[in-house]
Amino acid sequence: MKLAVLYHSETGNTERVAEIVAQGANEVDNVEAKTMGIEELDDEFVEEAEAVIFGTPTYLANFSWQTKKWFDTEMDYDLSGKLGAVFATENYLGGGADMALLTMIGHMLVRGMVIYSGGAAEGKPYTHYGAVCIQDGDEDQQERAEIFGERVASKALELFA
Repeated sequence: MKLAVLYHSETGNTERVAEIVAQGANEVDNVEAKTMGIEELDDEFVEEAEAVIFGTPTYLANFSWQTKKWFDTEMDYDLSGKLGAVFATENYLGGGADMALLTMIGHMLVRGMVIYSGGAAEGKPYTHYGAVCIQDGDEDQQERAEIFGERVASKALELFA
């Protein structure tokens, strides 16, 4: 099963966290996770993916305008029915990542995605909306991002395998 991790990154922080999320997803048997910047997508891989995780930096408690533009203009990708999840990076604690994630989730719902975060159902570490890292994350945040990727991949297998 394929899982795409799509992200926008200005400084490299979000790209680094995307790689950590994909690393966690790739730990699940029968999952092939691949990271891609939204500017350079592997169209075939995204179309074939059963799950898509979106990552964004946080600006003014919102996701990046580049990611917003992607959602607004890239209608070539049929995301309906795919499992969707989100993660964000921010420069400091309280930087608005929760709001950015919720806004992005709204766009994913409009595109027909089935949203999953792991929530509290999987136990600690809890992931209410999606993984969040300060910049590229400290050791604990990176571990949570990896676990998040693993949980999303496991849920995708449960739903689609």
